[in-house]
Amino acid sequence: MGTGFTIDTCLKVARYGIHSVISLGDDELIERVRKYHCAQHGLPYEEVAGGSDGYRARRITAYLNQLDRLVKAQFDAVRQQPFESREDISRYFDLLPDGELKSRYRKMTEELDPVRKDQLQIELRQFMKPGRIDVNIMTKVDGSIDHHDNHPLESDETDALTGLKGFAESCVESSVIFSAGMNPRLYGAIANYPDFFPDSSGCIKKRVTLKVSDYRSAEIQGRFLAKKGIWVSEWRFESGLNCGGHAFATQGILMGPILEEFKNRRVELVEKIYPVYETALAKTGRQITGPPMSGFTVQGGVGTHAEHDAILNHFDVDATGWGSSFLLVPEVVRIDEKHLEKVRVAGENEIKLTRSSPLGIQFWNLQTSDSEASRHERIAEGNAGSKCPHKFLKFNTEFTAKPICRSSTVYQTLKIDEISGRDDLNEEQKAAHIKETTERACICHDLSAAALKVMNLATTAKEAICVGPNGRFFDKVSTLREMVDHIYGRIDLLKEKKRPHMFVNELKLYIENMAEEAERVRLKLSDQSSEYFEEYKLNLMKGIEYYREQADQLIIKGRERFLEQLDALANEIDAMVLPMFAPNPA
Repeated sequence: MGTGFTIDTCLKVARYGIHSVISLGDDELIERVRKYHCAQHGLPYEEVAGGSDGYRARRITAYLNQLDRLVKAQFDAVRQQPFESREDISRYFDLLPDGELKSRYRKMTEELDPVRKDQLQIELRQFMKPGRIDVNIMTKVDGSIDHHDNHPLESDETDALTGLKGFAESCVESSVIFSAGMNPRLYGAIANYPDFFPDSSGCIKKRVTLKVSDYRSAEIQGRFLAKKGIWVSEWRFESGLNCGGHAFATQGILMGPILEEFKNRRVELVEKIYPVYETALAKTGRQITGPPMSGFTVQGGVGTHAEHDAILNHFDVDATGWGSSFLLVPEVVRIDEKHLEKVRVAGENEIKLTRSSPLGIQFWNLQTSDSEASRHERIAEGNAGSKCPHKFLKFNTEFTAKPICRSSTVYQTLKIDEISGRDDLNEEQKAAHIKETTERACICHDLSAAALKVMNLATTAKEAICVGPNGRFFDKVSTLREMVDHIYGRIDLLKEKKRPHMFVNELKLYIENMAEEAERVRLKLSDQSSEYFEEYKLNLMKGIEYYREQADQLIIKGRERFLEQLDALANEIDAMVLPMFAPNPA
């Protein structure tokens, strides 16, 4: 969801028991929003100045502590409300899916005996819990140059490690979600903070959630952390392509087969890792009676109640995550009216997988955003690139001794000159290289713009929107109640939409991605081999066969159409001739 959209979502939904996630990437934004909420709630504000000692971690700690206090106050107020008022306490229970707690609530509303009704209300209040204030750290966004004065940072002062420190030293009881792969130095630092270890009762105050792309990645990262005495409390599988923001494509290995492996080997994963964890804990003087709880969740492309339900039931998943659809719920996220409408009307031509990220990772981007318009204007003026106001993604040393950002004007000017002088590229290839160079956008700055503008805080940033491919199908600005009702099948916001099943949509995205990668090889933007593409195609076909075999269990409604779409896509894959590997004419 980027840095700005969910920067204070917890203040909008946590009182109803709904979890949300805050990115810790942008401490400048975090400090400004903390000041904003101090003013909004009449709280004293003491600035943590940029450049001061340990400022990044201290900003994060101060903000999380502020949110924790505000959420607890909100929640305590809700829990004390009379049910008869039909205020937020009733909304808390109305939003719940069908289940034991919802049944208890209905029983209370139908109870006529006032004494028994009071007792049921007391019991319901005891069951209420606020939503967590989780945080996200992109493990590879671990800059070693201070953003304030450009001086080199010590190894324990880098961006990811100070983000971890800010979370670890806060009072929140929640999870840190690590995404973008393993960072050994960051993972090793977790053991410096006692809250990540179980207390005498076995409870873990600060928990670790890993975003993973497959079982192998989960096992490798889980074992590494276990050796440090750190338990993974949640394995969060995310579709390689069918998700918002940065996309980490597999080599054609599809979501269904990956989830099937998790399902079949989930117990094995815990059994492998627990002895390592137990041994590491013993070295710290801690003991535990058994493996802590370990959840398995899924996100990326889930768009209907039927898909949500099938994921939970068929793959034995604990929860699904929803992101892009909530960009159309201004009650929940920070997005300005102009871009809310742009997201609402956006389709396949407006929501695209791009090379916009300076990290060199594919990135889902709204092509009609102000950020994109500004980028095109600078290119037209012969001044490609950004001034790099935040400096969070300065990692490239291709042309300079000190790292610079690939979205910056400095880098893009140097890169364009280098491309123009290459003798190994023809004119078409040079144009493609220059286009990819100038496609890099200032996302670390511009992803904060929508939040700042909604809060009426001054900014030079231009709004960037990292909406995922699922956003192509949602076109109604909704309330929180409407979106939750859609998730749980009480209404259908996509009733009139011809939307392919999430597994079909992901498959289509992978076919497009493979074709694009083949074109990039032709243009010398990639050096993938013929073996790579053969394996890619084989994995796609294996995925299609898996879906055919499992269709009766996975698809309740529209099974025939699902199978027809699989057949059509299988034929498309069979017919693909990758141009750089086509046989030479006789």
